[in-house]
Amino acid sequence: MAVDNMKTNKVVALNALEKRRFRTPWQEAWGRLIRNKAAVLGVVLIVSFLFIAAFANVLAPHNPLQLNSGKDFLPPSWIETSASGKHGDPEFILGTDTLGRDVLSRVVYGSRVSMMVGFAPTLIIMLVGTFVGLMAGYYGGRWDNFLMRLTDVMYGFPDLLFFIIALISLRDTWLGQFMNGLFLLFFALAIINWVGVARIVRGQALSLKQKEFVEAARSIGVKDSQIMLRHLLPNALGPIIVQGSFLIPGMIITEAVLGYLGLGLKPTTNPDAFFITSWGSLMLDGQTSINAQPYLLLAPAICVALVVLSFTFLGDGLRDALDPRMRGRA
Repeated sequence: MAVDNMKTNKVVALNALEKRRFRTPWQEAWGRLIRNKAAVLGVVLIVSFLFIAAFANVLAPHNPLQLNSGKDFLPPSWIETSASGKHGDPEFILGTDTLGRDVLSRVVYGSRVSMMVGFAPTLIIMLVGTFVGLMAGYYGGRWDNFLMRLTDVMYGFPDLLFFIIALISLRDTWLGQFMNGLFLLFFALAIINWVGVARIVRGQALSLKQKEFVEAARSIGVKDSQIMLRHLLPNALGPIIVQGSFLIPGMIITEAVLGYLGLGLKPTTNPDAFFITSWGSLMLDGQTSINAQPYLLLAPAICVALVVLSFTFLGDGLRDALDPRMRGRA
């Protein structure tokens, strides 16, 4: 009986080893990622905030623009009496702001802007940076010299100062009026932040173009564009994905800072608008009334911190999962 059990265990182990041998690198990376509890927690929080942003009009208990006369500066519902002598109201869980608007509803709607600002500019940054990096790394020579000098020039601009100048200068133009200034914010964030991605992709392209499979493709007459898209880009996706996961929280923090400085989304009175406020704008409103209604500032600040921490966890998990040295450990 003991011999039979040993044979059975051996067969099971061999079958598991055989299955592991035929797993693709992406399957191994996925296995390592889902074993990372912090990364999984980050994904859960990110999906939760995306759900809140998508269905803000359903989840918000009140209209975020509705003025409640005589109910300004109400504290959270669990506080009986605030420093200003106001009493909490169960109808407004996180209290109200200076105009009597529900804080919770405004925080829920603010997630739309912050999540959009995280993903939309990052997508543009990834596309531009990947294109420039592939062109510079694959062709080399004059192309590499020109594109990298352009990258150095863009890298020399102080990020925050450039954002402030661009938003102030173009705020009253049609570009600044479009989408309540959100499109201008996308443009300002994307136009200067692609340089890091370009440098990473260029390094990957310089390394990969010397590989045998690229030389083989070139020798049989495959076009340069197909070599870059079918051979170089798929093999460079790991660092690109990791870089993107760290760029998104940077965009969210930048929007919060600009909103706190009064340069974010323009105020709107249209209740049907998709983008009504942002977490940065809410923090600007809250800093002047921190003593009377602290949750007007604390609630959006906590949301920004949670989202940034979630993407940081995910980025760390992706970096470990996509590391070639970790293969075989999933």
